[in-house]
Amino acid sequence: MPAPNPNAPFSMPMYRDFVARPLRPWIYVVFLVLFQLTGCIYLGSAQNIAGSTGLMTSDVMFIGLCNVVGVNMPFPLLFRFKFRYPNKYLLINAALVIATCNLLALCTTSVPLLAFLSFLAGFFKLCGTFECASNIQLWMSPGRDFSIFFPLLYIVVVGDIYLQGWLASVVTYYYSWPMVNVLMVGLMLLVVLAVFLLTKKFYIRKPLPLISVDWLGCVLWSLVMIEIVWLCIYGEYYNWTDGQQWRLMLLALVVTCYFCLQRARHIRHPYISMEPFTYWRLYPLLALFIIAEWLNTTPKVLQNAFTGSILHWGALTLSRLDLVSWVGTLLGCLFTLWWVKGLRQKYTRLLAVGAMGLVAYQVMMYFLVSPELNIEALYLPLVLRAFGYAIYFTALTIYLEELLPFQPFFMGLTLTGFARNGPVEAMMNGAYSFFLRYKVADNIARTAPYAPDQSVLVSIKQLYGVTCLLGCLFLLLVLLYDVQPLRSTMKKIPHWAALGRRMARELRMSRSAD
Repeated sequence: MPAPNPNAPFSMPMYRDFVARPLRPWIYVVFLVLFQLTGCIYLGSAQNIAGSTGLMTSDVMFIGLCNVVGVNMPFPLLFRFKFRYPNKYLLINAALVIATCNLLALCTTSVPLLAFLSFLAGFFKLCGTFECASNIQLWMSPGRDFSIFFPLLYIVVVGDIYLQGWLASVVTYYYSWPMVNVLMVGLMLLVVLAVFLLTKKFYIRKPLPLISVDWLGCVLWSLVMIEIVWLCIYGEYYNWTDGQQWRLMLLALVVTCYFCLQRARHIRHPYISMEPFTYWRLYPLLALFIIAEWLNTTPKVLQNAFTGSILHWGALTLSRLDLVSWVGTLLGCLFTLWWVKGLRQKYTRLLAVGAMGLVAYQVMMYFLVSPELNIEALYLPLVLRAFGYAIYFTALTIYLEELLPFQPFFMGLTLTGFARNGPVEAMMNGAYSFFLRYKVADNIARTAPYAPDQSVLVSIKQLYGVTCLLGCLFLLLVLLYDVQPLRSTMKKIPHWAALGRRMARELRMSRSAD
């Protein structure tokens, strides 16, 4: 089938004729939301899963983060899939794989198998998400402008992180944790049925073969991320370098990293090439992602320890906080859109606003930590934290796209995923867990006559205080740093037909070189 005219009005030719045109993009928005809600093992039900299956909480956390690693890995392959298979097959395949992983997760307690299923579900979760988003990007941004597209997209992508936790907690509370998987299977089968009935097979252009794809590189980089996650999650359990298993995994990580880098340097089409590393501005951007992830870690360790060990709030009560964070995410994405397209202000000023939100959470929690705290007191700090994190997540992705050419941009997304997903999140969780255990033991030794709960409370307050000081220092650096404003005319999303022709030309050149 010939490629559609890129200058024609927005349309979705993959739909059957009886589907009303105004409804077509909204149906894909629903698919997008449903794909983002899925997983394999849902951390909102972590305590129930650990209690009923005999797994450790660390096992459940590791399996859940494998899903995050899976979401991060398909970026270099997304356009290869898009120009090889029709939209209908991609969506049906992604939904069926996710449904299968959710069903199989109920049939085993093997941690390696569950980790693989979780990774696979995350991999196809992103494939389905991309296929939905790429088909409505002209509807979201008729001018093909990433500074409009990303803030609107991340309302769903980042917001669904909190909605998934809320949904898992509620379903687990009223039914059981397996019902969360059953619910996701049902939602994915609804997607399959809707795609089968409402769409037809449609190719953007003549299909491109899946050649010159570094599948081994994909496996190796995935292993690197999973090994880092394992080291950080199980570090406390094996007492870090004192554990033989931990040291062996560290050795495996070094060996895997060596093969990844050597492969990237010596083959023609590596999964992650060295090209993104040649852009020196990528490194401060990665550092900003790491700092944002660090400031976003305290709710996952310190706040959870506070609400669980001190306040003894149940899962249903805590699920309300996910909805509050979702509101903050919505506000942060919309604020980024207004700042970049409405005010056209400097990039660093936007990051300063985001840093203020992240640091304000730490400062407020330092003063709020108390055994008599009401849940309503946490609403404002959580909104500010989610507001700041959404700004960083969205603004830095826009800047990454401005920094890199379009094709290396997707390799750059995988690299930034190392900083904003899975590995760095696990590192920060492991670091805060270690320091919290150390401070609790130290405070108990210093204040032996007092209750252990008081030592936990003091330790949480101390770590919030240290985070406040370091966060304020970071905020000061952002306020002092100044860069050129974002251009008034942002880089545009390329036409898919033009991108397909470019990829076909590169494949022909690769074949002739071979």
